[in-house]
Amino acid sequence: MSKGILERLAEGPVLGDGGYLLELEKRGYVQAGPFTPEVVIEHPDALAQLHREFLRAGAEVLQTMTFYASDDKLATVGLAGKVDEINRDAVGIARKVAAEGDALVAGNLSLTWAYDPADPKSADHVRELFDRQLQDQLDAGPPDFWIGETFSFTAEALLFVERAKATGLPVMATMCFERLPARSYEGDTPGGSAKRLADAGADIVGVNCLNGPAQQLPIAVEMVEAVAGAVPVASQPVGYATTDTEADFTAWPDFPYGLTPKTLARGELAAFAADARDAGVRYIGSCCGSVAEHVRAMAKMLGKLPAEERAWKSPTGQAMSAYEYYAHTETEV
Repeated sequence: MSKGILERLAEGPVLGDGGYLLELEKRGYVQAGPFTPEVVIEHPDALAQLHREFLRAGAEVLQTMTFYASDDKLATVGLAGKVDEINRDAVGIARKVAAEGDALVAGNLSLTWAYDPADPKSADHVRELFDRQLQDQLDAGPPDFWIGETFSFTAEALLFVERAKATGLPVMATMCFERLPARSYEGDTPGGSAKRLADAGADIVGVNCLNGPAQQLPIAVEMVEAVAGAVPVASQPVGYATTDTEADFTAWPDFPYGLTPKTLARGELAAFAADARDAGVRYIGSCCGSVAEHVRAMAKMLGKLPAEERAWKSPTGQAMSAYEYYAHTETEV
């Protein structure tokens, strides 16, 4: 039987997958703006192919394509009636591809945009949104564990932990931070958010999205220090070059259509993977803008590629490729 996420993390770092929404938008399967995941039921083969690319690149976890797959978000594009189908089918697609290797499937939930601290009723509404997604994915699988991500309110992340823990599966909850110094919308520091989530029962806590590696790693390190080994910490930065003054790539004026020139080289995410490992981060992944080449470079850095590359040599000693001709040697940058 394959080891679960907590067993794997106890043995060392686990490599997550990359970004789905923006990559599928580039390929014409997701609409920019709403970024809702109807690709699950409209083009399931396209989704399976991206899962497979991440698996072949060395990812040890495949997340279901269920970010924004809640009633409220799907209603914005007239698909509220497809909530159950999208959540169930997404698990099946990820599970089928994961079986081609030794990857785990993480049932993905996200911020809802429905939480309002000024409205006491909103918490129960968010619970209902989470419960429906959780039950749909349980019915279809279940997943191996849950990932709730991209929460700006610690309180909304706590609602996710509450509902996900009730299923009996391991729970990972990750915050996101729009600007530096990093704070949740309530004013929690990253360490404060991580401690609250761990105390509430989250099995893994962390940070994802919005920030590139240079801005996100210090946030993750603060979380590592705050939980002091009580739970593993996750970090999944975007594949773009954010800065201290523009730490949130979604706030850039050229989001999402002009992001390509700001894409990080694969070696920059490989270097992040090594730095995160050395800093005590245990779940090392990536988010929007990170594609198979980035995940593969991270896998190489962490020693997690699933197969050896084929040895090659010119039989005559004469160069037979430009790689040989110019005497290139492999670097990840």
